[in-house]
Amino acid sequence: MRTLNRVGALSAVAAAALLCAPSAAQATAPGDNGTVKIHDATTGEELRRNEPHVCEFYLDAFGFDAVQQVSWHIEAWAPTAAVKGETVKSGAITLDGEGHGRTDDMTLPDGHYKLFWNFQGEKGSAKHKVFWTDCEDEEPGGGSSASPSATPSASASEPAASPSTPAEGAPSSPSSSPSAAGGAEGDLAETGNGAPVGLLSAAAAALLGAGGYLVFRRRRA
Repeated sequence: MRTLNRVGALSAVAAAALLCAPSAAQATAPGDNGTVKIHDATTGEELRRNEPHVCEFYLDAFGFDAVQQVSWHIEAWAPTAAVKGETVKSGAITLDGEGHGRTDDMTLPDGHYKLFWNFQGEKGSAKHKVFWTDCEDEEPGGGSSASPSATPSASASEPAASPSTPAEGAPSSPSSSPSAAGGAEGDLAETGNGAPVGLLSAAAAALLGAGGYLVFRRRRA
């Protein structure tokens, strides 16, 4: 009886193992255990993040099987697609021994797109990512370049006018006024002081003569 019970238990365990084997094999099946990201061209390959808004970009894959063969394509997507589902870019890549790989940098016109990532051993639909491209135009405007050219011309004309104004009237007025004043003062000194000096000397001589005469008469008397 004990032998029969042991045989029955072993049979049940073997049956359970056989039933669980297909599901475990499917869970660890190669090929469908990786992920793909949209990366900006300036983002390093080691960062495993998705960037859904880019300008120049590349496709970065992680965690796939070694030397995995991958084919991919990008379709125009609503709401910006003129024809939804139209393939706008495609390519193929072989991943390295660690299941990692990246495409070259690429660009697309501004709009909405969807990536489809196909490989051998995938289960169900292809891996996919939806993203936007938006490259801003950073060219400078033409108005700014015209304004600097006008300012130097105006500033250059101002210094030319300022030196000319003091050169015209400043030196002439001081040179003429001292000469006229000096001539007038010299003439007045000569004509105005000569006559009083002669009169005073004649009056003094007359007084001396009169005094001498009176002294002489007094002594004789």
